[in-house]
This record gives sequence, structure tokens and C-alpha cells, in this order.
Amino acid sequence: MNAQYPLWELLGRPSGFGAPEHTATHARGTRIRFADDRWRLCATSGLWNANLGYGNQRIADAVGTALIDHSYLSLFRGGHSPAVKAARALLEVCGDDHYGRVLFTTSGGSANDAAMKMARQYWALRRSFRRRVIVGLRGSYHGLTYGSHGLTGESLAQSYYSVDQRWIRHVDHRGAGELTELLASEGESVAAVVVEPVLGTGAYPLTPDMVADLLRLRREHGFLLVADEVATGFGRTGPYFASQEWPEPPDILLASKGLTNGTCAAAAVVASAEVLSVFNRADASLIHAETQAGSPTTCAAITAVAGEMERLDALQNGKRVSVGLDRLLDSIGGHPLVRSTGGTGCFRAIRLHTSDKVTAATAVDMIHAAGAVVSPGPDCVQLAPALVYEPDDLEELEHALRTGLDETAERSS
Repeated sequence: MNAQYPLWELLGRPSGFGAPEHTATHARGTRIRFADDRWRLCATSGLWNANLGYGNQRIADAVGTALIDHSYLSLFRGGHSPAVKAARALLEVCGDDHYGRVLFTTSGGSANDAAMKMARQYWALRRSFRRRVIVGLRGSYHGLTYGSHGLTGESLAQSYYSVDQRWIRHVDHRGAGELTELLASEGESVAAVVVEPVLGTGAYPLTPDMVADLLRLRREHGFLLVADEVATGFGRTGPYFASQEWPEPPDILLASKGLTNGTCAAAAVVASAEVLSVFNRADASLIHAETQAGSPTTCAAITAVAGEMERLDALQNGKRVSVGLDRLLDSIGGHPLVRSTGGTGCFRAIRLHTSDKVTAATAVDMIHAAGAVVSPGPDCVQLAPALVYEPDDLEELEHALRTGLDETAERSS
């Protein structure tokens, strides 16, 4: 038998593969058990996915029933009733007065790929063939498929993998100056501007002024505005979707992660009635399809999540968790290693004074050892607790954060 560790762990180095303290064996509620036989508090919602906590029985039952009643059905050249039901449920929470149709995909990365195709085809159908440029924000994260890897504004070895970025541009997220300059020179070539309402890398919310400028520039230059809400959807920042607090909605909205509470590989591209009208008039096919996109199990999970969000009053409870995070971060903010804190809702970051001895990865490891699972960002520790956190969870999180930061500081001295 080959004795080599069989699993290629994502974004990790082979030297760290198989570590018991990082090998999960069970998950329940807001906690994860690892192979070192320790339960740890999850403060990431499983990478922004399990907004309702782990092991939700109603979601599991819905998926199990779909396995028996439907097994596998595809959306290639047809539909099926679980997908129609899920699409209607999603349109209802997105706002069916503005959005009209849902394209299911299997990941946030593939949703970004599909949205870029949709935007470029939209303009081609309108005979504006020059509009092929897609603009993203510097420091953004949209995925690691080839299209979304190119759109991602964080430096993640795009040149090493020969990712094609010839039709991609990146501008500053802190203000509209660079975007205004770009549109002045290339506005007639820009098909869409894609933004995360809160940049997933570092938890930087777009300011109200930036949003207002995006909407004004859309009116002036006519590009499509895409809100990548893969991380911010399903109550993560307060409302169902962060862009629902914008003065005007985007033309295309992307959802994933919380869409199925992380139970199935799923994402959705939600298109406005205006975008659909162009495809409908031309009776045009969008050439994007994935074998597992919109499978019955996935769609059953989506419909169940919509019901559970309401039954658990998740949006309101998430606001209570957000208030608790305000207090927690105010307390942690005085720690010697903490430079600042940021983010919004249940999407936060603790920004660190880093050095050769103090890195975000080290702090994350020390917090993990102290009993909480958090995520690293550039010079920061990222927090994304479940919307169903209780006050005791927040107290436990604060203890683990403080202990982990203290240990990080001690090791660096």
C-alpha cells in the first residue's frame, strides 16, 4: 500500500498535510471536532458557508428526500421542479421586482465566470462588440477558476499559471478616482464592473460614497454592475444581501456559500429583468453549463435554507451577533498586536502589526490552539461567525482570540 498521505489539501503546503489538529472529523452547531480529539469553536462559518450552523436537521432532511425522490436530474436543455422551486425562492429573497431569472452554477468562481460571459454576450447581442473589458477591484477575491482567477484583484500567482488578464482591469476600492479615469479612456470597451460589497480579502466594506459613485458612473457609461455576494449573502452583513442597502440594485447578483448553508456545491447568477430582456428578444443561448449545477439535492437545500432563515429569524439574530462583535472587537482592539479592526455585520477583521516574527498565519495557528477556528487574511485575522451564535459563543471566542494573540506576542519577543 502507498504510505503517502492521499489527500491534496487546498492552499496548504505538503509538509502540513494530515496534521491531526487540522483534520476535522465532526461538526455540530457552532463547533468542529478534530482528529486531535478536541472540539473548537468555529468562527468562520466554514468559510462563510454555514451561516445557520452545522447539522441543521431540516436542511439535511430536504437533501435526503431529494436523493430518494429525484436522485440526479440535469438542467441541460431542460429544467426540473426542484430547480424551479429553488429559483423562485431565491428570486423572492433577492427581490423579484428587479430580478427575473436564476442561472445555477457549482461555485463562486464558476458564477463569476458565467457572469463575465453573460455581460459580454449582453453587449454583443446589443451590437456593442467592443464592450469586452471587465473591471474588478484591487485586493478583491472572486475565485480561482481561470476566469475568476483573472478577475481576482489579489496577487495569487496569476502570472505563474498564465492566467489571461488581457481583458481585465483593476482599480482602487477606496474611491472612484481610478475607475473614473479608466472609464474616461476605455469606457466604450467596459462591459461590466464587478465588486464585492465587502472585499473578502481583509473585510473592507465599500463606502457609501464609493457605492454612490459606482451607480453614477453606471448611469453615465452604461456598463453592467455586478455584485459578487458570494461571501456577503444570506445575512452576513445584516440584510439578506448587502447590495439591498444600495440606493439602486446591481444588474447581476452572485450568490454562493450561504446559499445551501455549505451543504452542497452551489452558486447562482441572478439576472435583472433588463439583462434578460436582451437575451429574450434574441432568443439567445448562454453557453455555460455544469454537470452538477442545480442538481435536485442542491435545489432542495436552497429552498430549505430560505425557510430556515425565516424560521430561525436569522437576520435579526445576526444583528444581535454583530452588536456582540462590536463589543468584542472594542475589547480586543487594545491588544498590543492589534493595529485596527474592521468589517461589518458578521464579517470582520482584526488587523495586526506584522513583522518577520508576527504573521497572520502564526496568529491564526495560536488562536486555533486556544480553541477557535479563524481565517487568515493579508496581515489580519478574519472572523465570520454563524448568525446563530449565542452570547456564550462570543465569550468563548473572545477568550480564544485574546489567548492566541497573547501567545503570538510571547513567541515573537
